[in-house]
Amino acid sequence: MSESEIRTHRRSETDAETTSRERAANETQVDAESESEFTCPECGGDLRSDAEHGETVCEDCGLVVESDEIDRGPEWRAFDSAERDQKSRVGAPTTNMMHDKGLSTNIGWQDKDAYGKSLSNRQRQKMQRLRTWNERFRTRDSKERNLKQALGEIDRMASALGLPDNVRETASVIYRRALSENLLPGRSIEGVSTAAVYAAARQAGVPRSLDEVHSVSRIDKMELTRTYRYVVRELGLEVAPADPESYIPRFASDLDLSDEAEIRARKLIEAAREAGQLSGKSPVGLAAAAVYAAALLTNEKVTQSEVGEVADISEVTIRNRYKELLEAEGVVTA
Repeated sequence: MSESEIRTHRRSETDAETTSRERAANETQVDAESESEFTCPECGGDLRSDAEHGETVCEDCGLVVESDEIDRGPEWRAFDSAERDQKSRVGAPTTNMMHDKGLSTNIGWQDKDAYGKSLSNRQRQKMQRLRTWNERFRTRDSKERNLKQALGEIDRMASALGLPDNVRETASVIYRRALSENLLPGRSIEGVSTAAVYAAARQAGVPRSLDEVHSVSRIDKMELTRTYRYVVRELGLEVAPADPESYIPRFASDLDLSDEAEIRARKLIEAAREAGQLSGKSPVGLAAAAVYAAALLTNEKVTQSEVGEVADISEVTIRNRYKELLEAEGVVTA
């Protein structure tokens, strides 16, 4: 290697070292600036953004670090959800509860124009044809048609069971996973969607009994239990055993019991858990028996048949379980 080549090689190494040092210094400066954005320049305290006044204020010393900030929200105000929906100029957020996640076009069913005037007969026929073709084009293949039918079934069952939106979203995600991992062959759409609803309700802490889910489904109970075990095993879902206490608020609300009775029922379940009497018994039966026993202890008029109708279990189960719960707490029964 000639002398000029050696000098050129050394110069390039020196330039590379200088560039790396400058880059490290710039990164350190950026990190310091980003940290300073969230700390007070006077006392080092935490900064809080006051959106109402458009200011950034230190929580410790009260220093106004920045004022007259830009409000990036809407220029209009709304005082209820209906007014907010009416004034909003953006679409709904994406959701797993729709097969296309809500991103496709949806043609409204009202035969009116932008000014609220009714369409002519010819325009109504044209809009009906557009709706028909829009529905056909929203599903591209058999998988999307399968998903569309299943999500509609999940929404129907969740509405019948009074489940919140987070449970519907979780059930939709479970079904999407089952479809992507090819768990559907050999099983019905209704079976997997019902199992997804049952698993999602238990994961969210608002469980419904098998009998309740079966009553709103379109499959028999044996298929439901078999499909549920299969989906949970194949997807590795973490579903904790149902807690009897999670059923008590719903039962107490349906029976119009007081808060005192609900608290008493929880204490009965807790005493039975400490005595080791919950294992191997139906959580629904235990919850119903605790509600009935609590109603007796608080002098509220509730019959075993009324509790059994709300919980969908037999009166015999309530009689057997409520005596065990009272004995676990040390209450003497006649």
